[in-house]
Amino acid sequence: MTEMQHTTEGMSAKPRIKPAEEGDDRPLSVSARLGRLQFHHSGKFRVLQIADIQDGPRVCADTVSLIAASLDAVRPDLVVFTGNQIAGYDRAFSGTFTKRHWSGTNFDNEALEHTRGLVRKAISQFLKPLTDRHVPFAVTFGNHDFQCGLSNAELEAIYCEFPGCLNALEGQDGCALLPNQSVMSCAPGTFALPVTDAESESVVLGLALLDSGDYARGGGFASPSADALDFLKVLPARMGVKSLVFQHMPLPQYYDLLQPAAPTVAFAMQGYSRHAEQYYVLDESKTQPGGYLGEGISCPDQSGEFEILQSGFIGVCTGHDHRNGFVGTSQGVLMIATPTCGFGSYGPAPAKRATRLIEFDIRHPYEPRTQLLQFGDLVGKPSSKKAYIYAMNAKPPQEGEGDDLLRRPSLWARLSKLLRK
Repeated sequence: MTEMQHTTEGMSAKPRIKPAEEGDDRPLSVSARLGRLQFHHSGKFRVLQIADIQDGPRVCADTVSLIAASLDAVRPDLVVFTGNQIAGYDRAFSGTFTKRHWSGTNFDNEALEHTRGLVRKAISQFLKPLTDRHVPFAVTFGNHDFQCGLSNAELEAIYCEFPGCLNALEGQDGCALLPNQSVMSCAPGTFALPVTDAESESVVLGLALLDSGDYARGGGFASPSADALDFLKVLPARMGVKSLVFQHMPLPQYYDLLQPAAPTVAFAMQGYSRHAEQYYVLDESKTQPGGYLGEGISCPDQSGEFEILQSGFIGVCTGHDHRNGFVGTSQGVLMIATPTCGFGSYGPAPAKRATRLIEFDIRHPYEPRTQLLQFGDLVGKPSSKKAYIYAMNAKPPQEGEGDDLLRRPSLWARLSKLLRK
């Protein structure tokens, strides 16, 4: 990072984004005002991805602050949580901790009910910014959520207790905030949401959530279930348009966005599992400027998902690797990696923990633009130093990914303003 970047980042601890207007009690989500997910008359549609909160019953205040600030800055139509909201290994869940879903542990009802209460407490904290602002949301799961002792189906039922949840339970469709929204369901955490044009006359694109699996019995990470992959295979025909997939686990093909490097190369990261003997850096010819690789990509060794995505899908948006934030394309498939937004686990430096804005344009709905919304820009300094324990950043993230979708002043504009004072 240059000295100039350090200077401009330290200009002010105050938010640079104007919050929502006070006194306006309408839903912050335009789609919530309209009753379904649809493009605005401006031609835009916005999704906010929240990855890897990964916390226990007492969610870090800085995590909640980042979510709230992101909502006010973006005013998304929909929020998508891409897994590991719950740190199932947290000590608070020790009475029902389940290391692997096939462990076969049998807990008594009292212990499970206690865990349900703790999970409900955690969820209520990080959903409060959404419920206060009437923003609808959808949820899928990661490799740590179930470790609290509750199945994904049980977790999904708890999420559905909160207004705005679009995870359709059996026999239900839509939600109170989006009563006219249709949902194509497969399993807990695996479903699809059509998005219509501004007149609600035709479907323009789809948003698919996928339970990408957790652990493989032989070690490492599992790929999505056969049922989940079958759901993806038929989705383009059912939807009639292309979809962007949101899931927790990256695909093995994310390594296609990297290039091998010597261990001595600056900022090179060691690969994971079958890639562990090699070090990598981002391939700048395949990735957008401003991205960063802070750790090796943790993914299944094999998966048939990528071949499915090559036909009828825009691409895939993931979390899981807390210190990675980049966007790239390989063989026509858009692949997005989003870092953690949470302050209860490891990640990049506190100022770089982020949510992700994905903005679609009706003129070219299959070419979304995206931007990381970083804590340092939206909130300022963290209220706790806890996250510094985990701030094992490798390459300092750049100023930002591509265009500024929030129309913030450029680096040079902010520097010029400082020099004029």
